[in-house]
Amino acid sequence: MSDEKWQFTFEGGDSDRLDKFLVVCIPEYSRSRLQGLIHDGMVTIDGIIPEKAGVVLNKGQVVSIRIPPAELSNLQPEAIPLVVIFENEDLMVVNKPAGMVVHPGAGHASHTLVNAALGHAPDMAGISGELRPGVVHRLDKDTSGVILVAKNDKAHQYLQDQFKSRKVKKSYLALVDGHPPTPSGRIDAPIGRDTSNRKRMAVVSPSKGRQAVTEYHSREVFAEHELIEAHPITGRTHQVRLHLAFLGCPVAGDLVYGKRHASLGLKRTFLHAWRLQIKLPGQKTNSDFEAPLPEELENILLRLRA
Repeated sequence: MSDEKWQFTFEGGDSDRLDKFLVVCIPEYSRSRLQGLIHDGMVTIDGIIPEKAGVVLNKGQVVSIRIPPAELSNLQPEAIPLVVIFENEDLMVVNKPAGMVVHPGAGHASHTLVNAALGHAPDMAGISGELRPGVVHRLDKDTSGVILVAKNDKAHQYLQDQFKSRKVKKSYLALVDGHPPTPSGRIDAPIGRDTSNRKRMAVVSPSKGRQAVTEYHSREVFAEHELIEAHPITGRTHQVRLHLAFLGCPVAGDLVYGKRHASLGLKRTFLHAWRLQIKLPGQKTNSDFEAPLPEELENILLRLRA
């Protein structure tokens, strides 16, 4: 695959910085990606490589850019079946099963959601010049449900901005051991790394952690358990699990923040990313994506209702 080549003449206007001008001319690439190309010498102004991405253009100057094809990353595409809720040229919405790690890392070099997404859509444009999908947000290994994966730079940046500005509504279903102190509420408790166990998170003082807010309400009450709908306003690691445990009603099956032995014979945490509401690139209104409770979790509820 050959390089992609573009040439533009600056006719004046508000976007007089080089990087901002290129974003307007080539909107399918993110500003950070274009800044990287400028830094790598892939852009010239009247044939001269600029010193920085923020150089101010003069009317009539000709900007040329060469964009190399996405390089192969060290990620391997794998033919792992995925339940795809929605897909277009920009992104995939996947119903992730429990037990699947989202991104390769220590101890999980393969068989991840990223490997599966690359196998499912090998023709994706890639992220930051690499042929790989962009993980916008994450779910714990044993948490199932809706997750977004970007296919290109522009979508990746757009979706990240939606999450950072808290314009995304995430809804989780959690069966908890015990009962929360009130049927609904708001948990505002900072989260930081547990100093006694680096694999765990903990509720800490504001000076030692990051703000974390979760809203919740009860959906169904049982004798020793309660089905909770939780809405994390922020997106901290293990937030829903930790906040519910902080209330005194940990997620059933959570061996890290809850009981030492899983109740109800659970072999995973009873936590499911049920619904995601977000405005997709090019849309004016929000889209709603839902993933039904997995059969093994639905069967637990049927037992409790019997």
